[in-house]
Amino acid sequence: MFSRRSVGASALVLSSFAFAACDAGSALPGASSDDPTSGASESGASPSEAAVVGVIATNIPRGGDVQPVNKVVKVSAKDATLTSVRVTSDAGDVPGTLARNGSRWTADELLEPGATYTVRAVAEGADGKTIRRTTEFATQALTLDDQTYPSVAPLAGETVGVAMPVIVTFDLPVSDREAFEKRMEVTASPAQPGSWHWLNDNEAHYRPGTYWKPGTKVSVDVDINGVDAGNGIYGQEDRVVDFEVGDANVYKVDAASHQMKVFSNGELRRTIPITTGKPGFTTRSGTKVIIEKFDSKRMNSETVGIPAGSSEAYDIDNVQWAMRLTYSGEFIHAAPWSVGSQGNANVSHGCTGMSTEDAAWLYDMSRRGDPVEYTGTDRPMTFDNGYGDWNMSFKDYQQGSALR
Repeated sequence: MFSRRSVGASALVLSSFAFAACDAGSALPGASSDDPTSGASESGASPSEAAVVGVIATNIPRGGDVQPVNKVVKVSAKDATLTSVRVTSDAGDVPGTLARNGSRWTADELLEPGATYTVRAVAEGADGKTIRRTTEFATQALTLDDQTYPSVAPLAGETVGVAMPVIVTFDLPVSDREAFEKRMEVTASPAQPGSWHWLNDNEAHYRPGTYWKPGTKVSVDVDINGVDAGNGIYGQEDRVVDFEVGDANVYKVDAASHQMKVFSNGELRRTIPITTGKPGFTTRSGTKVIIEKFDSKRMNSETVGIPAGSSEAYDIDNVQWAMRLTYSGEFIHAAPWSVGSQGNANVSHGCTGMSTEDAAWLYDMSRRGDPVEYTGTDRPMTFDNGYGDWNMSFKDYQQGSALR
C-alpha cells in the first residue's frame, strides 16, 4: 500500500495531434496555443500543415486529483493502432492487456489511492507515422478511516487440515458484499466446487462442498483495493495468499462410548479413551475444527464464566498439548488428573481429555484445520462458535453468498 499523501496532478501532451475523449474522461481535444510542443509535429511540419491521422486518448481527466475508487486506466486509439502502452506508478509497472487489434489497452488492476501515475502510449497512425502520448496524474489519498483492510486465514505458505475454511476478516464493515465478493476468488488444484458465506459485514468464509482433497493447492485472491464497500468505505489493499492442504486427518469422538477414533487418509491409526463434559457442561455434538494449538496453556474457569471460589472453579497453569475447537473454550488436551475416568465416564467441564501420552501423539500429527466430529450428546455445535462451517449443508451454506 502506498503511503497516504496528497500528490499534485498534471497532464503533459507530447504530440501535436488531436486527442479525443474516451470513456467519459476528459482527454485533451488538442494541443493548446501555449503548449511548448505545439509548434511542430512528428514530421516537422507546422500544425496547419500536419494532417490529423490518428488519436490516442485515456479515460483519466487532466488536472486535479483523480478519484481512485472502482477505476482502472484505459488507453484507446482512433484511426491508429496502439503498439506500446506502459503505465507506471510509485510501486512500479501497472499490468494491463492490449487488445489484439491494438484499439485499446486496459489496466488489470484498480487505481491505488494517494499515488502518482505516468501513462506512456505509442501508436501507428493511418499514414504509418508514429503518435506518442504521455500523461501524468495523481490519485486522491484516502485515510485509514476510509478504508477496510482484509486479513486472510490460512497464512501464506501454511499447510492445513482438510476442513480448514478460508476466512477473510475486514477491520471496517463491508456494506456492499456483492461488489467485494465479485473480486474475491479462490482457486484450487485439483479443482473443487466451493462457495463464500458471509457471517456478517466484517467476516466472510469459503469452503468446498466436501472436505478438501489431501494435497490440494489453494490460492486466495482478495482483489478489493479501491472497491467501494459502501457508506464511504473502500477496500484498502489487495491480498494474495497461497496455502496447501495436508493429510486427511479426521477424528471421530463418541461422547457416549468415551472413545476417539483417529483416522489419517482413511486408515484407523488409534482408538483413544477420552472423557468429555459432565452434566451441566455437556460437550457439543457436530463437526468442530482445530483452530489453534498450544504445547502448554493455562486454563482458568473464569474465562468461561465459572467464577473463582465456586464449587466448579479451576485454575490449571500447565495444561499440555491443548488444541482449541471452539471460541467458547472447548479443547482437546492432556488430562492426567482424569485418567481413571477416561474411557468410561464424562467428568470434564466440556473439554475432551485424554492421557498425556495420547495427547502428545495426537498433537504431533495434527494441524490447524483438522476436523473433529462429535456424536453422543444432545447439545449441538453452532455455526459461529469456532470454524463451524461444516455444521450446515452445502446447499444452505451457498445461501450465505452475496452472489447466490
